[in-house]
Amino acid sequence: RRTHQPRRGFTLIELLLVMVILVVLAGIAVPIYIGRAETAKKDAAKADINMISSALDLFETDCTRFPTNEEGVGALMQQPSGVTGWHGPYLKKEPIDPWKNPYNYSYPGTRNPASYDLSSSGPDGRPGTDDDIYP
Repeated sequence: RRTHQPRRGFTLIELLLVMVILVVLAGIAVPIYIGRAETAKKDAAKADINMISSALDLFETDCTRFPTNEEGVGALMQQPSGVTGWHGPYLKKEPIDPWKNPYNYSYPGTRNPASYDLSSSGPDGRPGTDDDIYP
């Protein structure tokens, strides 16, 4: 004699309920993760700017001037022609911000007229906008 046993499995309603729960959890978790990732990139850019600033200060100590706008931060890796007292390289490679853009350098600076300006263009990659990162 065969007895009728109910099939074991999930109903469509149960599967939809699980899907809704997963979507709600993802909707909560993803913005938190994205916010932290962006904060981490901004912190990394600030740390890079401080490191480049230290290298620029060493360059200025050795060469008695800051790199020109034409030389830029490239002067920290390769000795510019006509510069005496250079004891570099002060950086091993060209610094690139977390958004894959070069850092902005200008001497004399508009924010620091007696020195230089150094910044990252931030997430949008455009200098002079509200998301720029300064030391």
